[in-house]
Amino acid sequence: MKKVVVVVILIICVIFLIIKNFRNVKNTEKMDNSVVYENNNEIKTDDNSSEINDWKLVLVNYENELPKDFEPELSSIDKTRKFDSRAIEYLMQMLQDMKSQGYRNIWPQSTYRSIARQEEIFNKKIQTYIASGKSKEEAEKLTLQKINKPGTSEHNLGLAVDFNNVDYNFEKSKEYNWLMENAENYGFILRYPRDKKDITKVDCEPWHWRYVGEENAKKMNELNMCLEEYIKYLKENN
Repeated sequence: MKKVVVVVILIICVIFLIIKNFRNVKNTEKMDNSVVYENNNEIKTDDNSSEINDWKLVLVNYENELPKDFEPELSSIDKTRKFDSRAIEYLMQMLQDMKSQGYRNIWPQSTYRSIARQEEIFNKKIQTYIASGKSKEEAEKLTLQKINKPGTSEHNLGLAVDFNNVDYNFEKSKEYNWLMENAENYGFILRYPRDKKDITKVDCEPWHWRYVGEENAKKMNELNMCLEEYIKYLKENN
């Protein structure tokens, strides 16, 4: 009788261990699904964000900050400028096609910036305002209207490009009109349109273009959506 009881107890223990192990495996799978792997950098997201795992659609803005140690894989445009290695061919092809069609007054003025470089630029701008008589609080507020905080700029991501002199005259150029008509064919979108300011929280920047991939770019333009709206749209229709 005692042997039977011992056997029953052992069987119960084995069953308990099997169930516990199964639950641990399922929990691990859930945890893995809440992380997007980007160039060997882990960008942690919440459960809602885990539905979007396309590296071309990583959202970087005032609410979504990159990890401090984020370092994308980059390729060189020239001696000083770099771009995400997976997207640089589309940027270079777009520029080449523009020039071959007679649109020669175009160049990438600002592309990838490290988070450390972004911090340097951000702090320098704050000090400029302070030197002009602004308080630190006023200086930071004014700086945020012009420059993103380190880790919240698309330039830190390596998928954004500012063209030419980074001023509003670019909007009047024939090169800008060409981009508006053709950039989607190379996977680029105007990241901060004038009519989306309330959503992006960024003033219109006609010089700032973002790579999202051809399919995404065309769909966003068709739906008249900025990146924030498009990601929400994908989540709701997934």
